[in-house]
Amino acid sequence: MLVCVTVIIKYFLRLIYQKTKIVILCFAALGIFLLGFLFYLIFAISPDSCQDWYKVNSTTSLPKPATDHHRPHGFCTLEPLSPEDAEEERLLLESTAWPETPLLPSPLSLEETSDPAHSTFTILPGKEERQWQIGDQLEVTINMCDFKGRPKKTGGDVLLARLHNPSLVAGVAGKVVDHLNGTYTAVFSLLWEGSAQVQVTLVHPSEAVTVLQRLNVEQPDRVYFKSIFRSGNLSQTTACNVCLRPTQQPQCNYTDIRTGEPWFCYKPQNLSCKARTTHSMGGIRQNLKAKEEKLFQSKITPPLLFDLLSGQPNVESSIVKSGPAGYYYQGVWHALGGSTVNQFNTVTITQCLKGKVVYMFGDSTVRQFFEYLNTELPNLKEFDLHNDRKAGPFISLDYTNNILLKYRFHGPPIRIVPIPASELRYMANELDGITGGSNTVVIFCIWAHFGTFPMEIYIRRVQNIRRAVVHLLDRAPNTLVIIRTGNPKGMAFHVALTNSDWHSYQANKVLRAMFNGLYVHFVNAWEMTLAHHLPHDLHPKRPIIKNMINVIMSYMCPQKGG
Repeated sequence: MLVCVTVIIKYFLRLIYQKTKIVILCFAALGIFLLGFLFYLIFAISPDSCQDWYKVNSTTSLPKPATDHHRPHGFCTLEPLSPEDAEEERLLLESTAWPETPLLPSPLSLEETSDPAHSTFTILPGKEERQWQIGDQLEVTINMCDFKGRPKKTGGDVLLARLHNPSLVAGVAGKVVDHLNGTYTAVFSLLWEGSAQVQVTLVHPSEAVTVLQRLNVEQPDRVYFKSIFRSGNLSQTTACNVCLRPTQQPQCNYTDIRTGEPWFCYKPQNLSCKARTTHSMGGIRQNLKAKEEKLFQSKITPPLLFDLLSGQPNVESSIVKSGPAGYYYQGVWHALGGSTVNQFNTVTITQCLKGKVVYMFGDSTVRQFFEYLNTELPNLKEFDLHNDRKAGPFISLDYTNNILLKYRFHGPPIRIVPIPASELRYMANELDGITGGSNTVVIFCIWAHFGTFPMEIYIRRVQNIRRAVVHLLDRAPNTLVIIRTGNPKGMAFHVALTNSDWHSYQANKVLRAMFNGLYVHFVNAWEMTLAHHLPHDLHPKRPIIKNMINVIMSYMCPQKGG
C-alpha cells in the first residue's frame, strides 16, 4: 500500500488538518508459502577443484538439537556460544524483536486481514496548531482496518514511509512507530522548500509476518543449495545448507574450523565428503496455499492532494527524537548529523584512491561499487580471472596511480552461479589475512542471503566478522572500514519468500548495534534507497549508487571533491 499525499512547503508552512481515506499508489504485497517438511532435490553442475581448509567428516543423519533455549529453531543446529556472546545474542533478539502478530485462524479468513483500502490516515497539526517551517516534523497517524472496515486491534504490519518530490529529486525517509493497537505514526522531517508527496508503503500485513516468522523456523531451507562430488568418472550431486533436514542419509560436515560457521551437505553414495568440487544455488521451493497467496496481492488507487501554507517554526515530535540520516535534494544526498558528503567526479575519485588498496567483501550489492568504479575510471583495468560476472572474485588495477581494487563474495549461504568449492571463503577469515594500514580500505556488506534463516544465524555470522574487524583495527588502527547496510527491495513473490524487507530491517538493526562503538563508518543504503523516488530494487539504480560512492569517497578523502 502506498499512501501518496502532495504537500506544498514554501519555507513558512501552515498545516491544514484533514482526515481521509488511505490512498494507495502501490500495495507491495507478496506471496509467502507454508510447508510441513520439504524434500531435497538433486541437480548436476560443472565440476572443479575442491578445498581442504574445511573440517570434513561424515556425520550421522540426525543433527544435534538446538542448544539455545530462548526461541525455537526447527531443525537448525546452533552450537553453544560463550557466555558473553550468548548474552549479546539474547539482548539483540530482545531489542530487535518484531511486535507480536496475530495467529492465523484455520481456515484463514482474508476479510480479517489488514486492508489498505479500508484504512485511514490523519495528518496531525503542530503543537498548539502552530504553523510550520523547514526543519519541523510532520506527523501522520495511520489507522489500519480489515477488509470489512473494522479497526485492527494489533500491530505488526510492515510499513515504510518517505516524503519526496520527484521534480526536485528530493526525498527523505520517514520513521514509523507501531503503537501495537492497529495504529501507527509516520514522522517526516521537512527539509526543503517546495511541494512534496507523503508515501506510506504497506510491505506486508501483520498476518503475512506471522507466516514469515513460521517459515524461518520450519522452512529455513526453502532456498536450497547443491554441490557436485566427483572422483574420476564418478560424480553425484546432493543438497547443501546451513540447516539440513534429518533423514537416514548421512551428512558431510563442512563447518569452518576457524569461525565455527556451519555448512552441511548430504553425503553422496560411494563418494567421500572430500570429493566436493562445486557450490551453487539450487532453487526456491514455493507451495503457498491459495488464501495465503491472496494476502499479498497488489492494489492501486489514485493519489490525494494536500496544501500547506506559511507558519511558525520549531515544532518537535513527541514520538520520534532521532532524525533521518540524510536527504536528497536535486538528486544529491546530503548527510545530517554532522557529516559532510562531497561530490566526486572521475578526476577526484582517482585522486582519492591513489596509492590505496580497496577490499570489497559481501554480496552483489557491494559488487555494484566495484562495477561502478570500473566503469567510471578509465585508467582502472580489470584483470581477467575468467570468473562468472555474477560471481567473482574480481581484481582491478590502475598502475599509473597505484590503485588496487579487489572484490570477493562472502561465504555460504551464498545464492550464486556454480563456483569452485575452493572459492568459498568466510569474510572473517579473509579479514584476518589483511595487513591493514592508512592506505587500506575495507568495504563490506552482509544481509541479502540470510532472509530465510532464524535471526540467530545472522547474529553469529556478524559476531565472527566483528571479531575480525576488531583484530584488524587493533593491529592497524588507521585502516578505514566501511559497512554497507541492506536496502528495501522490489517485492516480487520470490523476494518476499526469501529476502523480505521485514527480515532486512531487523538485520540492519542487528548490524548497527553490533558495530556500535567501533571506529567504522556506515553507508546507510536503507535510507538512501527509501528516500529516493526511484523504485525499490535489490540492486539500487545508478543515481543511488553514485550517491553511495560519494559517501564512501567522503569517508576516504573528507577534504576532496569535484
